[in-house]
Amino acid sequence: MQSEVFFTDLETGYSGSRLDKLDSLIRKAGLDKIDMERKFVAIKLHFGELGNLSFLRHNYAKVIVDYVKERGGIPFLTDCNTLYVGKRKNAVEHLETAHLNGFSLYSVGCPIIIADGLKGDDDVEVPIDGELLKNAKIGRSIVDADIIITLNHFKCHELAGIGGAIKNLSMGCASRRGKMEQHCESKPSVRPDKCRGCKACISACGSDAIDFNDKKAKIDTDRCTGCGMCISSCRFDAIGSKNDAAVPVLCKKMAEYALAAVKDKPNFHINLAIDITPYCDCHGGNERYLVPDVGFFASFDPVAVDVASAIAVNEQPRIHGTMADKESERDLYGCVHDVTEWDQQVTHGERIGLGSMSYRLTKV
Repeated sequence: MQSEVFFTDLETGYSGSRLDKLDSLIRKAGLDKIDMERKFVAIKLHFGELGNLSFLRHNYAKVIVDYVKERGGIPFLTDCNTLYVGKRKNAVEHLETAHLNGFSLYSVGCPIIIADGLKGDDDVEVPIDGELLKNAKIGRSIVDADIIITLNHFKCHELAGIGGAIKNLSMGCASRRGKMEQHCESKPSVRPDKCRGCKACISACGSDAIDFNDKKAKIDTDRCTGCGMCISSCRFDAIGSKNDAAVPVLCKKMAEYALAAVKDKPNFHINLAIDITPYCDCHGGNERYLVPDVGFFASFDPVAVDVASAIAVNEQPRIHGTMADKESERDLYGCVHDVTEWDQQVTHGERIGLGSMSYRLTKV
């Protein structure tokens, strides 16, 4: 069965704006089908790591907040704390970072709630009948919400291939122990013949899991959380997944966590395919963008909206001089991060009933 995905390009004319196009998109996509009257509406997004400048600006979030209020809903912006040690590892630092990045009650018109609490341990075990998991640890405020809307910066991802609605629902809605559960099969290892001893991985590691012996990196797998930050920090391809099954297992777990995050609640998903970066917005910096901006996608189906976004982005010309500018027959995502297969999360998502990979695209 085909799911409907709505799309708008970024052509605005002299008097229009991208915010107007986003508002028009969610209306045409049928967000009014969800009864929001006096319902708690979690707007799940990524506030951006401190120093990152590719995260979605607060202006986009305000469009969604204003619409929810118009429909009588009670909106709040939300995210869960990170597993790695950055500036969003607890609710205090997370809120400070959100405010520094432009998100506040005054700029978006609603409160910000860190869904898994002060230390990232306030979660609920949501039962699911997954292939790998029987329950998922989801941030309590997300579970308690009546409705969830995801606002996603669509981009590449160093392990999952793509970061869109499924990534935002899975890693983004999981508590710290939920993130650990998803990552636990994907611990990296070092290829000594390629290691240059630059020590960039030590700075990237938030778990104090990397030492140097004989000028080569060595990862302590007992301390490693499997977050993959060392993989993306290494410019010499010296660090990779420990085994071939790691990334497929991670992607399957992500799909199952996404299923848990939307369980028993109306949900709607918006992918903004702009500022398309090689890495997640968890990085405290940015590489050059890989392809031109594409547009905005929206759907009630998180699988379909990710597939439509991935195909459209992959069809764009690659920008010269970027990480995507390689002699490669692989798709954009595999070209940028050769360990990834972007369709693994959506394929498993369809298999477990999260959504459909078959879609009909309607241009707004």
